[in-house]
Amino acid sequence: KKPRRGIQYLQEQGIVGSSPEDVADFFHCATDKLDKAIVGDFMGDNEPYNKEVMYAYIDQMDFGAIDIVSALRKFLDGFRLPGEAQKIDRFMEKFAGRYCETNPNLGLFASADTAYVLSYSIIMLTTDLHSANVRYKMTKEQYIRMNRGINDSKDLPEEYLSAIYDEIAGSEIKMRLSSHLGGKYKQPRDGALWSEKRKKLLFNVESEMLASTAKALMEAASHVVNVEFTTGTHVEHARPMFKLVWTPFLAAFSVGLQDCDDADIASLCLEGIRSAVRIACIFRMELERDAFIQAMARFTLLTATSGITEMKSKNIDTIKTLITVAHTDGNYLGAAWHEILKCTSQLELAQMIGTGVKARYLFNTRSASSGGVTPSVDQWNDLLGTGADDRLFMDPKRINMIQESMGETSSQSIVVAVDRVFTGSTHLDGDAIVDFVKALTFVSMEELQNPVHPRMFSLQKIVEISYYNMGRIRLQWSRIWAVLGEHFNRVGCIPNEDVAVFAIDSLRQLSMKFLEKGELPNFRFQKDFLRPFEVIMSKNRNIVIRDMVVRCVAQMVNSQSHNIKSGWKNIFSVFHMAASDHEENVVEMAFQTAGKIVTTVYERNFNASIDSFQDAVKCLSEFACNSQFPDTSMEAIRLIRHCARYVSERPQAFSEHAMDEFHIAEEDRAWVRGWFPVLFELSCIINRCKLDVRTRALTVLFEIIKSYGHMFRPSWWVDLFRVVFRIFDNLKATTSIVEPARGEWMTTTCNHALYAIVDVFNQYFAQLNGLMLIDLMEQICACAGLDNEQLARSATNCLENLVVTSGPKFSESDWTLVCNSVVGVFRSSTPHGLLSWTATAGGGRADSPPGTPPRSPPAREEESSQPPSSPNINRPSVQLFTSLLIKCVVQLELIQTIDNIVFFPSASKKDDQEILVDALLRQRSISEDLKDEGMYNYMSTEQLLLLTQCLVESHSFAKSFNANNEQRTALWKAGFKGKSKPHLMKQETQSLACAVRILFRVSQDPLREPDWPLVEQQLLGLCREAIGYYASMLSEGHRDAWTSLILLLLSRVLYLDSQRFRTHIEFYYADLCELISLDNKAELRTLICKLFYRIGACHNLIETHSS
Repeated sequence: KKPRRGIQYLQEQGIVGSSPEDVADFFHCATDKLDKAIVGDFMGDNEPYNKEVMYAYIDQMDFGAIDIVSALRKFLDGFRLPGEAQKIDRFMEKFAGRYCETNPNLGLFASADTAYVLSYSIIMLTTDLHSANVRYKMTKEQYIRMNRGINDSKDLPEEYLSAIYDEIAGSEIKMRLSSHLGGKYKQPRDGALWSEKRKKLLFNVESEMLASTAKALMEAASHVVNVEFTTGTHVEHARPMFKLVWTPFLAAFSVGLQDCDDADIASLCLEGIRSAVRIACIFRMELERDAFIQAMARFTLLTATSGITEMKSKNIDTIKTLITVAHTDGNYLGAAWHEILKCTSQLELAQMIGTGVKARYLFNTRSASSGGVTPSVDQWNDLLGTGADDRLFMDPKRINMIQESMGETSSQSIVVAVDRVFTGSTHLDGDAIVDFVKALTFVSMEELQNPVHPRMFSLQKIVEISYYNMGRIRLQWSRIWAVLGEHFNRVGCIPNEDVAVFAIDSLRQLSMKFLEKGELPNFRFQKDFLRPFEVIMSKNRNIVIRDMVVRCVAQMVNSQSHNIKSGWKNIFSVFHMAASDHEENVVEMAFQTAGKIVTTVYERNFNASIDSFQDAVKCLSEFACNSQFPDTSMEAIRLIRHCARYVSERPQAFSEHAMDEFHIAEEDRAWVRGWFPVLFELSCIINRCKLDVRTRALTVLFEIIKSYGHMFRPSWWVDLFRVVFRIFDNLKATTSIVEPARGEWMTTTCNHALYAIVDVFNQYFAQLNGLMLIDLMEQICACAGLDNEQLARSATNCLENLVVTSGPKFSESDWTLVCNSVVGVFRSSTPHGLLSWTATAGGGRADSPPGTPPRSPPAREEESSQPPSSPNINRPSVQLFTSLLIKCVVQLELIQTIDNIVFFPSASKKDDQEILVDALLRQRSISEDLKDEGMYNYMSTEQLLLLTQCLVESHSFAKSFNANNEQRTALWKAGFKGKSKPHLMKQETQSLACAVRILFRVSQDPLREPDWPLVEQQLLGLCREAIGYYASMLSEGHRDAWTSLILLLLSRVLYLDSQRFRTHIEFYYADLCELISLDNKAELRTLICKLFYRIGACHNLIETHSS
């Protein structure tokens, strides 16, 4: 009988531990020795310790991998549910949460709310189907219909509910009787054992008590209404009789009230109407009920459309009767509540008039509130509803008379009775309370929308009844708040600032009270309760209201953060809308609170707040994108970086918690719900913000990738690079971005991003090579082809960095991809327009008639590898020249890139210096050891020859352009490239020099001996062509530019082995002889001299040169 004292005794004896977990474990272990009813009563008590024991008891149960019916059987096996609705509600709420917690991948329930409602319906079903006292059993269709809309406003699968019905129909949920029955069922004094018949009787009694509670709760949650009332045959006879006579009854009572002032007759008429209402309510006759209540409301004179003249005693009695009906028949009034509550609203106004309240309480006018005077005659006319003809008679004397008659409405009995209507709302059943709040919100809106004097009487009452009814079970409260929350949405957006402020402050108080109750995991009650703050914030643009919403939410965070669970989503939604505001106070308050959540609340209790993580990151991103507060933007980016740390330290939390994301594989949840939101929002900041903010976001983005990339799975990397490549999307939208802004974007953000992407690829080459090399090469090539010199240079530098760093790890296919990409960039960046440009094609002639399209450039033969791309004849010459100049730069950069890749950076410069020293000293100073520091040894001969072919093509193009003096002069006169005629001298010499180096290196590589014949053939042709072209040059400046190239070529030939030397000399000996007659530089003359010495020695014309 006193379980708490029993537990205390066991703890004192050391049998049971002191913690709630120890007591719960004792209940599990001693389940066959304890009274199930007392265990249930003890755990169902509302005391904190009892609730902790109950929570621990259920948390120690594992419902994993079993259906909800089996889980209920297991759950109800160790104790008996108490009969009190509030206690049952606590048990079922915790059971539903635990079931969803142990079945996170079930994928059937939107939240624990669904399991909560379904559990009630199963208990109701088992008693309905198996109780002998239920005559008409529930059908399967009725059961399915009863459970519609319980899954977050959606339906559970019919086959699932059908299976539940079949299982319960085949096997009821039985609760074991305890071995020590207590309470009112005492064992016989003679010690005789309970008979099986008596046990079954007691079990049926307990089951029916439980079922009646579950049925009441389910009816409150699912709108089930009994269409018939069956308690006895004689009652059934009353319904048809009343159906026939209610109309004359109503007429008789109405005439009596209207025409007679006798108190006794009026009392009888009111008693008749009240009884008629009672009968109509009992039989749920809505039309008849509404007719009698409307008649009573009309006789109160409170809702009359005509002006109030004088309120008599019978009108006062009618008011009292109407309030009595509200007290006695509230559960059956339905839509008739509207008439009653409208009368109470008007009654409050009448009481204010009767007590002579000052005008500022009656009229929402600044003059009245500031002056504190009594209402004027015109104001009384407006208030009392008098017509234009009656205004002549509304003198102060008449007003005093009406005021005196209305004073009777302020009697103590009426005031108390009206107050009981609202305090008594706690006694209304689940459906009736919903009808009540619907009517109250409707009346409240009528009051607030009054253009002359809006009132907040009903709004205040809404707040009061919310407090009164907040203790209801969750199912009922959810239905109530669905109505009240929508009302607060509308009231908070009313233009009247005073009304909106009152509504928001009331909402804050209710929210604080509601949050104190806490919330179990996987439920969403808080999310529904706090939604009005979101709606008001999104729809009301009044800065005062928006500031107040933010401050209210901030206060909730500061005082109730430990109790907030699903409500975090609403909070971050409010802050997200505040983040884009232009008012500093709003933004500052919202950001400070959001920062506190991320740094303090998440640090302390991340698992309970994990559902809101994506919302938090999105909110911080919006703060970062508010260009009016740059300091806030920078701090928001820092907080996003902080969020990344949470994901890295707690990946398991994301994997384990996935109530509404069951379709995502467990190993991918940390990415979808953690990493991806962080990285995606940073990319959004980069794409939306100004230079300083986006640069900081870009830096943080790649810091996160470099720091935590080792945790990423292959599929995550693919998604990540899609996000990163979004940074370059702005380059494609050429029509939507102003040219200067686009140029800045390319030279800053894209430039930075490209280097960072290559660094990431090099750092995580093992993970990324097979996934992203193709995409990365495409992006580099795309950047190299853009009309931005700095970005194009950066693209070639990044290509070099990628290959030089990761080249030793490349496979054969990787090298083929890289070489083909280089070839593609080479050919696409060849400035063919330099040769095809004409004044007409470049910008049109001045004498062309208006509208005449410029003539196309003359057709010319296509190159052997790829046709040249004609310039866009419709673009101005300046833009065309800029584009061509950038292509020339890219060609030079690519030539240098190939040289650096094959021979390593600076190797060619060192080689040129050694050749120069060798020529000047007249002795061999070049090392014979071939040291390959570049990627030469990792590349096949085919790949090297492919690059050589590109170099030769580039050389040939530059050579042809330099030889076309007429075209160069035309371009120069058109303003292309400065003060002198344009030329491609560097491209002409450096491309051929790189090609010669590659071919000579391959021809001397013993490992590539099978390829020597092909290479030798190409090398002979190039050397002969180069020497012959040099010998034919007329310009001294042109020969000076070629000197280093001829030095390289002759130096390589000079130190060939005897057989190859003979072959080369014999192939272009005549061209070498031509070099003697030229006015060459000293170093070249020396090298030619050494070359002819060796020729003489090879043909035995002179002795071997020993120097």
